Amino acid sequence: VLVHLSRGGAKVQIFAPDIPQMHVVDHTKGQPSESETRNVLTESARIARGKITDLARLSAADHDAAIFPGGFGAAKNLSTFAADGKDCRVHGDVERVLKEFHAAGKPIGLCCIAPVLAAKVLHGVEVTVGHEQEEGGRWPYAGTAEAIKALGAKHCVKGVTEAHVDQKNKVVTTPAFMCETELHHIHDGIGAMVKKVLEL
Repeated sequence: VLVHLSRGGAKVQIFAPDIPQMHVVDHTKGQPSESETRNVLTESARIARGKITDLARLSAADHDAAIFPGGFGAAKNLSTFAADGKDCRVHGDVERVLKEFHAAGKPIGLCCIAPVLAAKVLHGVEVTVGHEQEEGGRWPYAGTAEAIKALGAKHCVKGVTEAHVDQKNKVVTTPAFMCETELHHIHDGIGAMVKKVLEL
């Protein structure tokens, strides 16, 4: 996301909530590490190279658009989707930011699992998380499409290199890592999403 924004000439500010992570995962084992705790803002600062602000301080009035990268953090820390599915709660500041940008008519981009945040918060929004069938493991999280429909949103089937644009709501989504594929395909899909957000 940051590479495509940089290439598109956008000025960027990065935000994350100042909250504890749901749990810490040891990625060498793919298992939660029971003895550790980490903070979402502190961990996000590594990706942001230190230039980061508490999400509580984000105001739509100061920005032209918002983009939510996905990953399990969106399903575990920005919401309770990983545990609760369609019955999830969305973090208060995440919900506030989505509603603020939407009410101001400013574009919102979301990728990977993050479109569920918009599906939960913005009534009747159109989003994509890719395909609706697993297709032999190519789309391992295809069931997410059903949860999106259960939330009252419209799911649009798209390939990994594509982005879906909900023109009415100015919401742009792309599947990203919802698909098991080569990394450059995911990069291209995120590029399509960022390009559409910047066009809007």
